[in-house]
Amino acid sequence: MMKMLYNDRIIGRENIIDMEDRAYQFGDGVYEVIGVYDRQPFLLDEHMERLERSAKELQLKLPYATKQLKVKLEELVAVNQLVEGIIYLQVSRGIASREHYFPSSGVSPITVAYTREEERMRSVEDKGATAVLTEDIRWLRCDIKTLNLLPNVLAKQKAVENDAIESILHRGDIVTEASASNVFMVKDGNVFTHPANNYILNGITRKKIFQLCKTLGITVKEQTFTVDEMLKADEVFITATKLDVVPILKIDDKTIGNGKPGKITRKLVKEFRLCINEVVQR
Repeated sequence: MMKMLYNDRIIGRENIIDMEDRAYQFGDGVYEVIGVYDRQPFLLDEHMERLERSAKELQLKLPYATKQLKVKLEELVAVNQLVEGIIYLQVSRGIASREHYFPSSGVSPITVAYTREEERMRSVEDKGATAVLTEDIRWLRCDIKTLNLLPNVLAKQKAVENDAIESILHRGDIVTEASASNVFMVKDGNVFTHPANNYILNGITRKKIFQLCKTLGITVKEQTFTVDEMLKADEVFITATKLDVVPILKIDDKTIGNGKPGKITRKLVKEFRLCINEVVQR
């Protein structure tokens, strides 16, 4: 039986859900998804930093230090003998009588985490994929990684129904991100992506791409671009935990560039794989 982290204990999955946990009634909590490659959690420090920021923005006090949490997550990976996959981590405000306002006292945050086997998407990284366009109907604090994901679910469902890997979101004419990933376009050798403000989640893989571009001498411009500009781009790619870097060859019925993974995207796929290899070989 797979084990879960529940607060500070690793236990069986059965009988741990309380229906008055504010996670289930209000989505009142934060989460992280951490990639695991060859038994090693990838960019774990960066995920913990973002968890702390999200919790602070929701006035949610984490139950214990992220240093301790890292140790527990690594233990969870070992106990479940996870080789390749993800860790899902969630912290809610806790269990309390159902009122919209924060509980005044006597409530402790609830931490839950589990692991899941998940293979890398090497074929999609190499060959590319398609996407669809969807209006961005999410709230205005997309920079906080909260449990409120129904608009993302609807957008991802549209992608699935159209045999696409992602729904690329836009507010009016401006491209923001995708249902579960960040969006980049390449034009004239430069990489463009939406600024890390309240309209997008500042992805951990997104930030790693910035570092790789700097190493490769590729200019990254954090500025908005329109749907039309994206459709006329030389290359488009998306990034996310465990999705890594995926070239987008077609959006709706419009072919991007020459319809093949572009030169810069292929360079970033290669460099990102090297980063993973460095971690797993330590």
